[in-house]
Amino acid sequence: MEFIKPTTIDLQTTAILHWSEEMLEKADSLSALPILLKTQDEFIALLKVASKTPLSWASVLSESKALTPSIFLKHLMVLSDLGGEALNKLSPLSNAFPNNEITFLWNEEEFTYPFREIHNKRPLTNSALKVDAKSILHNTILTNRMNDTIMLLLFGSLDITNNLPKDAQDRCNIGLLMGNSEEIEKFVKENYIRVSKQLSGEKANSLGHASQKYVAKLLTSFLPQNWIIQEEGTLTGVNHADEGSPTKFDLTIRSPNAKEFGLEVSFQVTTNSTIERKARESQALHKKARKMGHRLCYIIDGAGNVNVRQKAIATIFQNSDYATSIAEGDINSLANYMIAVDDETLID
Repeated sequence: MEFIKPTTIDLQTTAILHWSEEMLEKADSLSALPILLKTQDEFIALLKVASKTPLSWASVLSESKALTPSIFLKHLMVLSDLGGEALNKLSPLSNAFPNNEITFLWNEEEFTYPFREIHNKRPLTNSALKVDAKSILHNTILTNRMNDTIMLLLFGSLDITNNLPKDAQDRCNIGLLMGNSEEIEKFVKENYIRVSKQLSGEKANSLGHASQKYVAKLLTSFLPQNWIIQEEGTLTGVNHADEGSPTKFDLTIRSPNAKEFGLEVSFQVTTNSTIERKARESQALHKKARKMGHRLCYIIDGAGNVNVRQKAIATIFQNSDYATSIAEGDINSLANYMIAVDDETLID
């Protein structure tokens, strides 16, 4: 049997490009990063138009289809570089605001926001503020604690009588940008990911791990039960040339007939060099795998790969046995390819 394999043109057609909530749930992703990247433009748009009063953000947020209170607050926490751990150290806010309120000038008029809850000792952790990964996906309610924290991050340091710590003083002023389209665009685009310690570790690893889990779950459902799928696995006899240690693959798949497949997964929403490294390694890795009777496969997706790294993708397609997108139908086709190899009914 001859198996028609996907081409780079097919990839352009079927690629998902951005993580969906369904994909994140299937992957059991612990990262909010994909959702934040997906909604960044909507977040910027809200800050641009919510400038009539210091509370205008709430009415604009209530009309938004893309932004929930949890997503909006998480954006502010990332942009201010004040995560749940740092905010929790500020509680109770009566220490910084003895009158239990934020008072500041807005359009040359004095505005006062009385805290509803966080002037008392309250946890301000990610879970308490509904900005942990699970809440990001599901919570649609703006709690009093979230409302207080949003106002703190937007306007806290504009109160000239505040006693916030110096590091928070420099960060609780995002509200100054509201209505200033040019400054908002510049500040958010330049600093959003780079300035945030909250996401510095996630940026490199979370999407990779989430995509591996997602692909592994789908392959488990598409392949017969007696197949073995392992994350960060190795192929028999495939070693690093310089040190002789086994080469690790994002996923390895082994059939009951001892047919082995190495599967590399790259899903990048923003462009980085991971796909370039995989492309450079693909030719030598493919030769080693085929020499031992194994197959080398790739899952490639994400706007940062598909829209930007066409040369690297072409190299990978040339130096692999099967390459395709992360779309569910394409992973099903990959599983069918593996079954055909195992049955020895495939001509390739």
